[in-house]
Amino acid sequence: MSTQNKPTLESTLKSRDTEEFIDIYIYRPMGYWWALLFHKIGVTPNQITIASIFIGIASGICFYFTDFWINLLGVFLLIWANTYDSADGQLARMTNQKSALGRILDGACGDFWFASIYIAIVFRLWPEWNFWILILALFTGYCHTKQAAMADYYRNIHLLFLKGKNGSELDNSKDLAEKYELISWKNPVMKFFEFMYLNYTKRQEAETPELQRMLNVINTKYKGEAPSWFCKYFRKKSLPLLKYTNMLSFNLRSIVLFTSVLLGYPWVYFVFEITIMNAMLIYMVERYEHICYKFRGGLEHEDDAIFNLNK
Repeated sequence: MSTQNKPTLESTLKSRDTEEFIDIYIYRPMGYWWALLFHKIGVTPNQITIASIFIGIASGICFYFTDFWINLLGVFLLIWANTYDSADGQLARMTNQKSALGRILDGACGDFWFASIYIAIVFRLWPEWNFWILILALFTGYCHTKQAAMADYYRNIHLLFLKGKNGSELDNSKDLAEKYELISWKNPVMKFFEFMYLNYTKRQEAETPELQRMLNVINTKYKGEAPSWFCKYFRKKSLPLLKYTNMLSFNLRSIVLFTSVLLGYPWVYFVFEITIMNAMLIYMVERYEHICYKFRGGLEHEDDAIFNLNK
């Protein structure tokens, strides 16, 4: 990659619509420079993702200790891991090195980070809380995976109607099931990852029945290509809800995690996830389902009056 052909930061973003303030001004610029460096030395996006996983796990281990400075090290490591998580996707877009394995690894990356964090907090608080902290952590982990999965799904739905299929990483369980069947058990690692990703996608689809009905209309009536007038209306309705997909992802939860751990009350993070973040999840899903229910009628009748955005 010559200096003249060096891609811009803007070209490595999925879209401005789906980027949060902290990402635009902190994580994406840092990820961009990491991506340029890694490309120069021949590191692949998947290798960056794997490095991010190990750094994130190291961060979680730091939260087991009650020492402030070790906890602060954990904060630094998790921020570092997240810059790598930005860099892998940015490098993939720079060099067109996108792959199914990369998508699966990237999706699992945060799960590894936070699994190690939850385990560390459980061991840290076990002497005082006993089994109660384990129960709280398990329920929080369940809520976390659901929040992150739905945030990722709606973000990719928005990108689908904003940039088309090439600009979105949206998958469907039917295609993934066919792909899973074609993978030989001689490659058990890939078979396992595909199985996990297939079930991940099935859960996303099960939570969004009205969205699936709307997509079915687009697939059957419009041969999978949503009309431009629909895309305009969907973007306008979806855009205000993207703040919830962002808050349910990394930045808000990491701020609350860092604050609660550094102050010596890591259990507060669990309570925040279960209450505030679940409330945001419920609201986000309800609003998107309402939009899709209404817009399906407009698509079926090819009536853009149904899309009156003031209703």
